[in-house]
Formats: sequence, C-alpha cells, structure tokens
Amino acid sequence: MIVEICSNSVESACSAQKGGADRIELCAELEVGGITPSYGVIKRVVEKLSIPVFVLIRPRSGNFTYTHAEFETMKEDIKFCREIGCKGIVSGVLNQDNTLDAERTKELIELARPLSFTFHRAFDWVPNPDETMKNLIGLGCDRVLTSGQQSKALDGLPLLTVLQYKYGKNIKIMPGSGIDEQNVLNFKENGFIEIHFSASVPVKVLKVPPPISFNNNAFDESFVKKSDQNKIWQIVNKVK
Repeated sequence: MIVEICSNSVESACSAQKGGADRIELCAELEVGGITPSYGVIKRVVEKLSIPVFVLIRPRSGNFTYTHAEFETMKEDIKFCREIGCKGIVSGVLNQDNTLDAERTKELIELARPLSFTFHRAFDWVPNPDETMKNLIGLGCDRVLTSGQQSKALDGLPLLTVLQYKYGKNIKIMPGSGIDEQNVLNFKENGFIEIHFSASVPVKVLKVPPPISFNNNAFDESFVKKSDQNKIWQIVNKVK
C-alpha cells in the first residue's frame, strides 16, 4: 500500500520520509484545507527528500472556482514545480455549481505532464461522482483524493468502495481525511492501494499566548501542526 503524507512544512516533510512514507503531498495551511506552499518551501523540500514530492496547487482557501487571474497563477505554480523536480501535482477546478470544470482541469493536467496529476478533494463537492469520475478518466487524470463525499473517509467508505469497484482499474482512488492507526486497515481490507493522511499533532511554540488573534480565534496560535514521525511509522507498519 502506498502511503502519502500531507505535509505542511519542511519539518513535516522530513518526518514523513523518516517515518517510512512513500511520498508526500506538500501544502500550507492545513486548517483551511491546504493551499499552495511558498516557492522556498517547495524548493527546500525537493532538495531534502529522496521520496516523490507532490505539490498542492490551490491559490487560496474557500471554494474551487477561480478567476482568470487565479487560474493563471495556478499555471505558473505548476510550471515552477515541474522545472525544479517535483513528481506530481494535486489540483482541480470546479464550476460555480460545483460540477467539474473539465476544460480548465484538462489544461492543468496537460500543463503538468509528465508529472502525475491528482484531482484533489474538490471531488467531494461534485453533485454526480460517477459522471465526474468518468470525465476525469477521460481527461487522463491519474488519481482522485477523496473522503467519499463525507467529512471523514471512514464515513465515506460505502461510496469509496463503489468507486473503487467501478473505476479502480482506470484511475487510482486514494482515500483521505481522518485516517489514523485505528482505522487504516479498513481501507487496505477494501482493496485500496494508496492512502493519504497527515498524522499531524499540535506542537506548542509560544511560552505565552498571543495578545490578539489573527484568525478570529479559529485555533490557538500558540500551536503549530506538524506531522508526527512516530504516528506515521505506526500506520506504515500496519499497512506494509
């Protein structure tokens, strides 16, 4: 089973490799579902890791429907990742009704080549998963990261197994969201060959709390999330 770790920093990426991960998805700001990391972070991670680095191309948090300026930024980010030695791109575009924007997604897939292309969890918003999966296969997408259209992949397992049965021979279905050492075997036993999780834990970095919050108190800024090497190792050990 291929283990992909969602890493939000250079430190988390290194922990993923040391913990036995097969590859990473590099992003920033896990608290908002992930956005594209800085060029500096991408460059340092590619230099430090020997395992494949996939990069999330998402210019902002929120929805997956982008302006012309945002889309052009995404294309420049893909070009940079391709040029410095990344092995994969994680991205995708939806229309205003949350259906697949096939034209723009196709443009991203073709621009990314020869890198592998993962359609990210925007899939969990689409109203017709079967139609979308068929379209993504037709566009040449390599895999879909999905929680089975539920908040947690374990709750979405019924849809995930149906998608795996119908389309698994033509595209990789990679479960992600809420996967840990307690539930990971549910996915291996149902025939999935790739798995995605962050194994992140809050790490306190401030001795005193900040005087004001810059995120409307959505989370405690005294802490940062980092992938835990031991947690990664425990899960890897279960599925290998």
